[in-house]
Amino acid sequence: MTHQVHAFEPPERFVAGTVGPPGERTFFLQARGGGRLVSVSLEKVQVSLLAEKLEELLAEAQRRFGVKLPEPVTTVTGDNEPLDTPVDEEFRVGTLGLAFDVDTATVVIEAIAVGEAEVEVELGDADDDADDDADEDPDEPDDDLDRLRVRLTPEATREFIERAKRVVNAGRPPCPLCGQPLDPAGHLCPRHNGYHR
Repeated sequence: MTHQVHAFEPPERFVAGTVGPPGERTFFLQARGGGRLVSVSLEKVQVSLLAEKLEELLAEAQRRFGVKLPEPVTTVTGDNEPLDTPVDEEFRVGTLGLAFDVDTATVVIEAIAVGEAEVEVELGDADDDADDDADEDPDEPDDDLDRLRVRLTPEATREFIERAKRVVNAGRPPCPLCGQPLDPAGHLCPRHNGYHR
């Protein structure tokens, strides 16, 4: 069976976003460019880990290669618009890969579809690898899986990180006692022996 590689190098827009009310949100990565719109779904934890690992990748690129990085954003700026419509899921993300291309000073993000035997979320980074297709790696996901590949400047990467953090934190507020999300229909707090709060 053939697979598709949705490549945006660079995209006009690349964001993390959600569809649905808090507690029932579906998370997406969405890339737009060249008249194309690609949306892939993933877990909230994957969005959070992606933002965290991208920050680490930028810091490592600055340390090892002297890449000039933009300062972290302290105010809410940048892309705050909702996802572009229609939000049609191309595939569900199983693996996320990161690389820093030294030649072009860009970050490469690759979201790979869930394979039939895949059961866990992986997030790897190859920050000094200019070629993100490491075929000789035995842990590399199958080449017959669909994938979304975007190439971002450090500035665009920083904007993606800040938006991803806002999206993850925009869900249900945590319970002040147990830290679990508060459900509007009621919360059974283990710190209160299961009594409603």
